[in-house]
Amino acid sequence: MRSISKMMAGTTVLAVLLSACGGENSMNNSPESSASASPTEEAAQVTPSASPETSKSGQLPVQPENLAGALLSGNFSGIYERFSPEFKQQISEDEVKEMGSAFIQGVTAFEPSTVMRLNGAEHRIWTSDDGHKGIIAVFDEAGIIHGLNITELTTYPETDKLLTRTAMTLPFQGDWFVFWGGNNVLNNYHYEYESQRYAYDFVQEVNGLSYEGDPLRNESYHAFGKNVTAPADGIVTEVINDIPDNTPVGVMNEKEPPGNLVVIDHGGEYSFLAHLKQGSVTVKKGDSVKTGDIIGKLGNSGNSSEPHLHYQVSDGADLFGSRSLHIRWKDNLNPLKGQTVTGKTAANR
Repeated sequence: MRSISKMMAGTTVLAVLLSACGGENSMNNSPESSASASPTEEAAQVTPSASPETSKSGQLPVQPENLAGALLSGNFSGIYERFSPEFKQQISEDEVKEMGSAFIQGVTAFEPSTVMRLNGAEHRIWTSDDGHKGIIAVFDEAGIIHGLNITELTTYPETDKLLTRTAMTLPFQGDWFVFWGGNNVLNNYHYEYESQRYAYDFVQEVNGLSYEGDPLRNESYHAFGKNVTAPADGIVTEVINDIPDNTPVGVMNEKEPPGNLVVIDHGGEYSFLAHLKQGSVTVKKGDSVKTGDIIGKLGNSGNSSEPHLHYQVSDGADLFGSRSLHIRWKDNLNPLKGQTVTGKTAANR
């Protein structure tokens, strides 16, 4: 994954934004954390607010929920004071002021959308009232800013409206978090790339953590080793099963972006299920599969920063030479970043 915005990018052990097929790492390369989701806060306009307190610069202090308002009011010094030391080494206060001043031109308000909390990190997203600009910021538990991206939002309304002919089921059982999913780069970094535009990254969390124990071990992650299932009936057209899972967690294999992989043809629409566990794939090329059949186990192979499932549907069997398709889900499901989704058992599909 690469940075959502080339304007600002901070680093922190508290906020790793998941990497997936064909992307570069975003904001951070730390092995000690991951990404997940929490409930989406109710949309409301963010406008500058007054406070009797002041920061060291004499301007208003900046709390996580007030960052967009501080940016809009020009409180760049207050924002910069909340940057982590590592972030300050990457960008100066003058650069923040210059970039921020240009960014807010023409914006009258920002609307908050997703708020995600996991592994001690809080991810917040805002979009401008006209929908053309967006902000994503990463905070630690003390409200220190470890990552900040401000970006123009490009949309593709024509393909957004075109859904797959095949209605897909979630390719797993139980509760999972949507870390990347949605129709803009704030909610889904894949959206920038035509070959992955409507891809998803799914993780698991328990009690606010995606792992228990040593965060450098794959086995510590709740998602690692869980069954991955066929999202619809089809024919297996490709299998990769021999790529080692990344160790320690955080080291990524950019030479084999999808890692271990199963591709299923649903009649001209192809499901790609990537980053599977080495040696876990239970199907072979040419096999017929039914919805809910186990096709392998989730791993951490390929260009992956921690155990997670990359899932997408494309109009061809070549992952990088085809166009990603907007998935039509069964039961009118519409997974979005920040949501928990539940895959049904075979008996309940």
